[in-house]
Amino acid sequence: MTSWKGKTRGGLTGYKIFISVLKFSGLPLAYFLLRFVAFYFFVFSPKSFVPIFSFYRKRLYFGFLRSILFIYRNYFAFGQVLLDKVAAMAGFRTNFSFTYEGETYLREMVENGPGGLLISAHIGNFEMAGNMLERLKTPVNIIMFDAEHARIKDYLSSVTSRNFNVIVIKEDNTHIYEINKAFREKQIICIHGDRFLQGSKTMTIDFLGGKALFPTGPFYLAMKYNVPVSFVFAMKEGKKHYHFYASPPKYYPQQGLQQKRDQTIKTIIKDYIDLMEKTIRKYPSQWFNYYNFWQTNDHDKTTA
Repeated sequence: MTSWKGKTRGGLTGYKIFISVLKFSGLPLAYFLLRFVAFYFFVFSPKSFVPIFSFYRKRLYFGFLRSILFIYRNYFAFGQVLLDKVAAMAGFRTNFSFTYEGETYLREMVENGPGGLLISAHIGNFEMAGNMLERLKTPVNIIMFDAEHARIKDYLSSVTSRNFNVIVIKEDNTHIYEINKAFREKQIICIHGDRFLQGSKTMTIDFLGGKALFPTGPFYLAMKYNVPVSFVFAMKEGKKHYHFYASPPKYYPQQGLQQKRDQTIKTIIKDYIDLMEKTIRKYPSQWFNYYNFWQTNDHDKTTA
């Protein structure tokens, strides 16, 4: 599996251009310009083109021409969700609408329970779920890698207004203390379960008809802290509408022997993958993975 560096594609200049367009002309013009940007990446980005083409052909069994079409749709959808995210977070006039499926599950987690863990993926636009998470009226912590381009992060911070607590994964493991504190205070923690960096512990699981590596860390948290876990996705439907999905919260108790613990983690991952596969099949242009997800050689050193 090709190494993932924990970085989001795109340069600072590109972000500034699109944010300027959003400020003065809104989303319609930004979407129009995005068509040309998506076409540029479609033609001049072979490193991402090859794995996403393989995904459509070998995992979703699309025909050749349909696979080519969906690659462009995927690039365009990726640009749209980035623009939507910035527009919503910065408070630009957007008039987004939302459907909340499973909101009652999350309310139960924070109103009658111990908080919990939300596990998502690089599918759709989970950042847009912030609108729903704010409705829960409880602190929300987002676990993320600190490998983003610093200048882009600083610039986006200067134009966005939404404030969630970010728990950065650090090499010295000091982020564990923040996670402990959040769960002790019955807060919500959000994390993606389909990415990991070199050196992370992984498991090989069947996913869309092939063997793929998944990190154990996000799923270990659910077991270790004995908190309810819900798998959540926010999918784009139409130009200004998002559909939020949350699965019923479930406990996965930690068991004594290491072998039993590993089996519990594997069960959590399989439950996660089951919903992830259904979501990908329903929204095939909205899984934003540009790496060879199914190559599992060199298990201990390979990253996704």
